[in-house]
Amino acid sequence: MLPWLIEIILFTVLIVAALVALGLRNLLAAVVTLSIFSFMSASIMVKLGAIDVAFTEAVVGAGAVGVINILAILLTSRKSAD
Repeated sequence: MLPWLIEIILFTVLIVAALVALGLRNLLAAVVTLSIFSFMSASIMVKLGAIDVAFTEAVVGAGAVGVINILAILLTSRKSAD
């Protein structure tokens, strides 16, 4: 089996998640996709051996930032006051 197969799969999912997030019109779906992007980044860091950096990325990037963005979307109104 190829030694780089896992990295290729992780990088492919990372690129696809970024492109999907850019193309989405629904903000909530874009935030979820960006959380997947952050989790894939953490997975790549684990594969590269940076466990502490990966843990921080998973907690902050996929966890806290995702929750804060979802709360910000839910607290805003969809229609303008005009």
